[in-house]
Amino acid sequence: MPQSAGIISGIQRMVLYETRARYFLVGTNQAQTKHRVLKIDRTEPKDLVIIDDKHVYNQQEVRELLGRLDLGNRTKVGQKGLSGLSRAVTAFGIVGFVRFLEGYYIVLITKRRKMADIGGHSIYKIEDTSMIYIPNDSVRVTHPDEGRYIRIFQNVDLSSNFYFSYSYDLSHSLQYNLTLLQRPYELWTSPPSSAEEEVQTQTKPDSFDIFEDEGLPAQMVYGVRNEPYYKYVWNGKLLERIKDIVHQDWLMYIIHGFCGQSKLLIYGRPVHITLIARRSSKFAGTRFLKRGANCEGDVANEVETEQIVHDASVMSFTAGSYSSFVQVRGSVPLYWSQDISTMMPKPPIRLDQADPYAHVAGLHFDQMLQRFGSPIIILNLVKVTRRHMYQGFVFVLETSA
Repeated sequence: MPQSAGIISGIQRMVLYETRARYFLVGTNQAQTKHRVLKIDRTEPKDLVIIDDKHVYNQQEVRELLGRLDLGNRTKVGQKGLSGLSRAVTAFGIVGFVRFLEGYYIVLITKRRKMADIGGHSIYKIEDTSMIYIPNDSVRVTHPDEGRYIRIFQNVDLSSNFYFSYSYDLSHSLQYNLTLLQRPYELWTSPPSSAEEEVQTQTKPDSFDIFEDEGLPAQMVYGVRNEPYYKYVWNGKLLERIKDIVHQDWLMYIIHGFCGQSKLLIYGRPVHITLIARRSSKFAGTRFLKRGANCEGDVANEVETEQIVHDASVMSFTAGSYSSFVQVRGSVPLYWSQDISTMMPKPPIRLDQADPYAHVAGLHFDQMLQRFGSPIIILNLVKVTRRHMYQGFVFVLETSA
């Protein structure tokens, strides 16, 4: 069950500043009226040391802070005119932190593209990222294999089909998100007391800050502040190191798959058709190389696809009409694989492990029941030929909101 409701992240833009001893990550909301600061130590060669400044700055205060940091970090002898604080990169979100054989790196989203809008919540595709080494060169302990591990990590192209939202939980379905307790929060405020909550509930507005991208003022937000469904989160491990250290507004979870939206006219009335595909991060792999299931019931090539239809003329969850249809496809939940060492059209199927009581299948269906409830309709495509591209089970269920 959700612990609270509100905005997922009010930080939509950030700038990374650097000195010899620290990185300063300054994040702000879309209107640039509220700012937060993360201080990242650069003198520690191996460990990640982050201090979250709890103060919420206005624009004038953050300018003064940056001015003091610039002045305090200038080199005094012979270089009085040089800046002590330099601007490293502008970003739109933190993918996470990662370490191999040397120190930590920070991975930032440096380019995004808006793909869809659901109830006023924008969904973006990652277009480009930047991976920045944190420790200063003076404390860096080099390792000859560091470059090889970086190349392996960067084999996952973050600019290819990764999506995120600042105020909508993409790891859950629309029905789940709408059934959570949704209450208005003022941007950058802590959760209200029970008395404040009662007042806010009685004065619940019809809409929320859905027009930030258009530059209009934002006051209230409906969103979901809840633990994501980690099966469909792809940067959970990258954020694990800072999850309990920084404010929730810094945390942003990304999914892998597809997100697209089209606008139709039905008898002159605008309708949005949105398709969201969430690829599982558990037991993931390419076709033929990953088949069957693991010992925890996670199946290979599992994708949850959600089709959302809603009235495009109403930009609000509280006033609009929404319909959602969810279906899940994945490999047959048994221990099996295919040998592709010899090229042939249909590699033979191998049963790798005996499971007479279908234990792994039971674990898989337990996951399905916990996420969706019952009934679950199973469509077998194993023997289907011609146009069907996938072999395996498709688990279909319908949700509506």
